Amino acid sequence: MRVTVTEAKDQLADLVQRAEAGDDVVLTLPGHAAVRLVPIGHEGESRSRRELLEAARAAGAAKAADGVSAARSQDFLYREDGLPQ
Repeated sequence: MRVTVTEAKDQLADLVQRAEAGDDVVLTLPGHAAVRLVPIGHEGESRSRRELLEAARAAGAAKAADGVSAARSQDFLYREDGLPQ
């Protein structure tokens, strides 16, 4: 949920409750998102999520094999003019 800072002034208590309940609450200034309301108890959870993503990226990079790229792996199905054989 995105709310301007001006609108948030009138509903701050409600926005805090929604953030505590797990809703994504973002406060915006003209032209850009400024801050996100995040419950304090979720701080460690986001760190572990970040570590998990970094581990997944590293594992994917380690499994990446050299060779024909996926963009060229099906070239045998097409003629030189790009039409199917």
